[in-house]
Amino acid sequence: MSLQSEPKPGTRNKVPSPWPAASRKARRQSVRAATDNRCRPIGVFDSGIGGLTVLRALIETLPREDFIYLGDTARLPYGTKSNEVILRYSRENSEFLLAKGIKMLVVACNTSSAVALTEIARQTVVPVIGVIEPGAAAAAKVSRNGKIGVIGTEATIASGAYTRAIQALRPGAEIYTRACPLLVPLVEEGWTDNEIAQRTVAFYLESLKQSGIDTLLLGCTHYPLLRGAFERVLGSGVRIVDSAQATAAAVRRRLIELRLAQSNGSGSQSFFVTETPDRFIRVGRRFIGDRVESAVRIDR
Repeated sequence: MSLQSEPKPGTRNKVPSPWPAASRKARRQSVRAATDNRCRPIGVFDSGIGGLTVLRALIETLPREDFIYLGDTARLPYGTKSNEVILRYSRENSEFLLAKGIKMLVVACNTSSAVALTEIARQTVVPVIGVIEPGAAAAAKVSRNGKIGVIGTEATIASGAYTRAIQALRPGAEIYTRACPLLVPLVEEGWTDNEIAQRTVAFYLESLKQSGIDTLLLGCTHYPLLRGAFERVLGSGVRIVDSAQATAAAVRRRLIELRLAQSNGSGSQSFFVTETPDRFIRVGRRFIGDRVESAVRIDR
């Protein structure tokens, strides 16, 4: 029969941990790593300035998160370039942001999302979200008669990405698409509420209006700044879907799902461009206000 010593007065017997010392250390390291990952920024890239509409929606939805935005202003627009070139540019943008230690990558460019998202996601270690799927899901959900119009750049429309995404969610939907190459330069010149903008929008949307669409999906990040013109041409019976808001909601859901959401951050934004920052800052303020105080130029 073994004898057990009585515990000293004022002390308690320690309950042995069910975790071995090595496992406890691994758990502590895992917790620290998770915390570190939550504190990392979210990377966002676009071919230029239009992706700031997505960034604005992200900031409104996730005010505690830090964001690093890259605008490839030296090589825009992507919408008229070949798929091979778009893929190369998109890879380079992703690599730059990954080197900054991001926890998630948001491809805010519709053209890159349409052409390069699958390849980027396959090669990237962090979660990747584009603007095509969230926008398509929102349009498929709100359309009443199943007739949905999609407008975007030439490359986005030619890719058929929105059509495939919408029909996968709503097989009976009728999709009417229209490339609108003149709308991006109008927005960047600040011509969003004058007669030229109104006439140009009317020219592009007339065939979609005649098709009886009840939903218009804005398949380019510049287009939200022309929303007033779209509403005047199409009338109150057509719902306008901005993929920026849908994308921000998708990013929030994914962060929560992966336990990567920042809970006590103050929120910050850093901006990088591939051309002289002056124009980016000037035009960017039309998209996102005074948050664009400065931008750093990188070489390409």
